[in-house]
Amino acid sequence: MTAADPATVRWTVDTPTDADFAAWRELFRGYCAFYRVPIPDEKAELVWSWLTDPAHELDGLLVRDADGTPVGLAHYRPFVRPLHGVVAGFLDDLFVAPAARGTGAVDLLLTRLREIAAERGWNAVRWITSEDNYRARSKYDRVATRTRLVTYDMPPAGA
Repeated sequence: MTAADPATVRWTVDTPTDADFAAWRELFRGYCAFYRVPIPDEKAELVWSWLTDPAHELDGLLVRDADGTPVGLAHYRPFVRPLHGVVAGFLDDLFVAPAARGTGAVDLLLTRLREIAAERGWNAVRWITSEDNYRARSKYDRVATRTRLVTYDMPPAGA
């Protein structure tokens, strides 16, 4: 993929279909590599099965270039906010192929997520990112409000 000129690319965003697995897998592989998380095929296939199962809470979006080739992904789901008595959306994963960065592809994904939040009555879309993810954070600082929350992960008993 070569760098796209934002003035000439007509991006589209939609949900993944069965035919998108190979392209999605490459994008997801890039996302996992960025966070240095190995993703064996069986785990990727499990995530894909969640994305393509209408009964599963995880949903996905793909941003496509003018040829219909997926160049970015977003995985999101609802989450409850008991403190506020509302449901919000949680953006688990967001990734755009390096050659498509800076072309508006991520803007379209984030815009569609904002629309989905409105359609579903969510009061916000929340996500986390690495502190050193400076390029993404520069975008996030323009479209969202950084919270003062600190995130922790606790392993289950026996782990």
